[in-house]
Amino acid sequence: MTLVKVVYELTQNFPMEEKFGLAQQMRRAAVSIPSNIAEGAARSSAKEYAYFLNVARGSLAELDTQLQIAVMLEFATLSNDAFALSDQVGKLLTGLYKKWNTQ
Repeated sequence: MTLVKVVYELTQNFPMEEKFGLAQQMRRAAVSIPSNIAEGAARSSAKEYAYFLNVARGSLAELDTQLQIAVMLEFATLSNDAFALSDQVGKLLTGLYKKWNTQ
């Protein structure tokens, strides 16, 4: 959820014309990550949990792409905390997915 906070902080500085564009897409993708983890954890089987972890990984990939676009458009820099957090979340999600996908 820290990644969500950082993405919200980052997108607050985007140009006004991006309020309903890239900024909104990035926020939705970021929120989708912990939301899918929570939904999967509430399910009754390891297979369902793994499915939702995989969906969260997809949302993270979407956010990673959008972060790169933000850099390309000069709305962000590669030194932003979102990049390091995104990498860390990706590693954690991959580990969780491997654990629950084999059960």
